[in-house]
Amino acid sequence: MCISSLIYAAQISYFRPMATTNYNYSEDHIRTLDWIEHMRMRPGMYIGKLGDGSSPDDGIYILVKEVIDNAIDEYMMGYGKKIEVEIEDYKVTVRDYGRGIPLGKVIECVSVMNTGAKYDSAAFQKSVGLNGVGTKAVNALSHYFRVEAFREGKTKMAEFEKGILRKDNAISKSDQKDGTLVTFIPDNTIFKNFHFIPEYLDNQLWNYVFLNAGLTIHYNGQKYYSQNGLLDLLKRKTNEDDLRYPIIHLKGDDIELSLTHNNEYGEEYYSFVNGQFTTQGGTHLAAFREGIVKTVREFYKKDFDASDIRQAIVGALAIRVQEPVFESQTKTKLGSINIAPDGITVKSFVVDFIKKELDNYLHKNTATADALLKRILQNERERKDIAGIKKLANERAKKANLHNKKLRDCRFHLGEDKHEKTINSTLFITEGDSASGSITKARDVETQAVFSLKGKPLNVYGLTKKIVYENEEFNLLQHALNIEDGIEGLRYNQIVIATDADVDGMHIRLLLLTFFLQFFPDLVKNGHVYILQTPIIPCAQ
Repeated sequence: MCISSLIYAAQISYFRPMATTNYNYSEDHIRTLDWIEHMRMRPGMYIGKLGDGSSPDDGIYILVKEVIDNAIDEYMMGYGKKIEVEIEDYKVTVRDYGRGIPLGKVIECVSVMNTGAKYDSAAFQKSVGLNGVGTKAVNALSHYFRVEAFREGKTKMAEFEKGILRKDNAISKSDQKDGTLVTFIPDNTIFKNFHFIPEYLDNQLWNYVFLNAGLTIHYNGQKYYSQNGLLDLLKRKTNEDDLRYPIIHLKGDDIELSLTHNNEYGEEYYSFVNGQFTTQGGTHLAAFREGIVKTVREFYKKDFDASDIRQAIVGALAIRVQEPVFESQTKTKLGSINIAPDGITVKSFVVDFIKKELDNYLHKNTATADALLKRILQNERERKDIAGIKKLANERAKKANLHNKKLRDCRFHLGEDKHEKTINSTLFITEGDSASGSITKARDVETQAVFSLKGKPLNVYGLTKKIVYENEEFNLLQHALNIEDGIEGLRYNQIVIATDADVDGMHIRLLLLTFFLQFFPDLVKNGHVYILQTPIIPCAQ
C-alpha cells in the first residue's frame, strides 16, 4: 500500500510574487468605497477569517459575539441582569434588558461607521468595543438584520438587507421592558455553507457568565449562570481528581484570577480583557506569568527556575482597563501598556496584585502552600534528571538533521516573512521511508516539511518526560518541532499525522496522539495537531 497523490489536497497555498503587468494607471482606477462596500469586500479586516463555522474563531461566531458584547456592556454598567439568545438554523436573536439604544439614534448606531456611545468613557468606562464598528459589521455582513430598541415605554425598529436600510418604523408606544432586540441571518454569499456548532456557542456563553458573575444567559432553553466567576471557569476546565491543590481564587478592583497545578505537562491559561477572551494573550498574560514566578520565589525564599514554577499550571486572568488597545480588530491579543491612558502599567497592576494577594493566600493556607512547593520540587527534580541526558540527545538530534535522515525540512517556517507576508508551515509525520518519499515528492518545499518515523513509537502513557530524551524517535521529533522549551518556538503551525490507512497506521496515529497529549498538550489545545485521512490505494506495478 502507499499514499496516493491525493495528498496534494492537503497542501497549503503560499504567496508568490505577482508577475509584472503593464497597464494604464490613471484617475479612473482610483475608487472610494462606502462602509458597506468595504466591509463586504474586505470582511477579514473586521471579523478575522470567514470560515464555515467549523472553527471557534470563524466569522459567524464573531458576529454573535459582537451583538452579545453590547448586551454585556450594559450589564457591566449596571443595567440588565439577563440576556436571551436564540439560534435556530441560521437565524440569531439576542435580547438584552439594558437601557436600550436611544430611540433617535437606533439607525445610526447600527449603520453609520464610527458612531456609538463608547467614545464617551463616562458612559462606557471599560468596554471591549470602542471603535463603533461591531454591530455595523454584523449589519453589513447579514442577509437580514433587524434592530429594535425599547426605552421608557416606547420602541423604534429598523430592518436592513446586507447593510442597506429596508424598513424604518416610526417611534411608537410599547409595553416591553427597556433593552434592545437584535435579529440577524449571516449572508451565505459571504459565509459559504456555514453552520453553527453548539459546542462552540456553549463555550462562548459560559465564558460570558464566568466573567460576569451574577449575569444569567438563556440560550435555546438552557440557563448559563456563574456565582463564583473564574473559580467556576477553572472547575469546568479541570478534573478535580487531577489537581494538586484546591483552586486559588483572588479578586480585586478590575482584576480577578484563579490558578492551580495539575499532573500534566505544559502551561494552560485563559486570559480576558473587559470580557474579551484574548486567545493570544498579550501584556496582561505576560504580567500574570511573571507575577506568579516572582511571588513564589519570594514566598519560599528560593530562586526556583521559572519553568519549574509554571510547569503544569492552569490559570485564568480577567482585567478591566480603560480604552484597551488590541493588536487586531478581532481583539485576541492585548497590546495596551497602561491600565488607563494616564494610568499605571498593565504589568505593574497585575504583578503588584499577585505579589500581595497570592502571598497573603499562601500564608493563610499552609496546606496549599505545601502542595504547591511539592509540585515545584517535583518539576525541578525531573528537569535535573533530564539535564543529564539532554546533551547526548541534542547531539543525536543535530546529527540526524545534518544527515537529513529523519527530517526533510522546508525553506520557511511559522512566523517568518516571505514576500512581506507572515506565513504558516506544515510538518507531515509519516511512517517509514515509502510514505515519506511519496509526500516528499508531492509537497510544497517552501512551507511543507516531512518527518519520517521508524517503526511504531513507544506508548508513553503515564511515563515521565525523561523518556522523550531517551527515546530517539520522540527526541528527534521534538527537536524538529523546536518545542523542547515550550511551544513559543514552534516551527510549524500545522502538525499533520499522516500515517497509513490500515490497522498499523491507526495504532501509530494513536501512539503519536498519546505522545502529544502526555507531554505537549498545548499543541493540541491550541489547534496545531491535525490528522490526514490517507487513502488505501495500491501502488502502480
